[in-house]
Amino acid sequence: MRVGLCIPIGERGPEFVPFRYREMRELAQAAESGGLDSIWVADHLFIRSDTGTDRGLWESMSMLAAMAEATSRVELGPLVLCTPFRNPGMIAWAANSLDEISDGRFVLGLGAGWHQPEFEAFGFDFDHKVSVFADALAIITPLLRDGHVAYEGRFSSGEARIHPRGPRPSGPPILTAGSGPRMLGLTARFADRWNSVWYGLPTDEFRDERRRLEEACAAIGRDPATIEVSAGIQVSDAATVDANGPEKIVGRAPQILEALRTWQAEGVTEVMCRMEPASVPLAAEISRAAAELRAA
Repeated sequence: MRVGLCIPIGERGPEFVPFRYREMRELAQAAESGGLDSIWVADHLFIRSDTGTDRGLWESMSMLAAMAEATSRVELGPLVLCTPFRNPGMIAWAANSLDEISDGRFVLGLGAGWHQPEFEAFGFDFDHKVSVFADALAIITPLLRDGHVAYEGRFSSGEARIHPRGPRPSGPPILTAGSGPRMLGLTARFADRWNSVWYGLPTDEFRDERRRLEEACAAIGRDPATIEVSAGIQVSDAATVDANGPEKIVGRAPQILEALRTWQAEGVTEVMCRMEPASVPLAAEISRAAAELRAA
């Protein structure tokens, strides 16, 4: 089982302090030197709280390109890119370029989005976001896998080619996130990987989502074993135990290791660890747990 690290990409804390690129780079390099398998960043325009305060973020693909140059081994990608925010042909173009920059380490994580205030603030269509996502996948997937597409949809259309191609003949793998019936159907049709978030230990909700993905695969005659299943988990330092609920893994390397073993027994191919709060020492604890998992 692979173990990845989610890297903060926006403002943090009650003071809304920006998480600077140099801090992202430090965490990315700590993940790589510590033997972790991947690094991931969120993709949002902003996050609005219940009180109406907006928490800003950096643009994800720009930061991933920089971290691709700052590392040499780990996979990296968005968890996940909000597809309706971008033209699908441009998404494929950027993904192909990022795969080139990273020498074949990029994973294109894609989703339909969920945070309505972002859509409304920038004029994107929230009511039809899954339909927009479906049209986008019908363009992005053949562009990356075959290098060309001709598609006419309601929300997206185009006839285009991508060249030069990146280092992998079929382009970067496509990871999707989503648990609704249409999203799982699209995952079964298009995706190489599927992700579900956020957890502490595996839950019945996770198992139900996975079962429904298997049913969606069966409906189109696809072997569900051909889709890698991953989960995002929340990991907190022991010093913050009072601020955390049961949906988080709290502790240091021994406690994290037990959680990783539980997810491994669940049969997932990767877990992505979101640190709360993010720090190099906590990344080191996750790295130690992952190393012990591999050694066993």
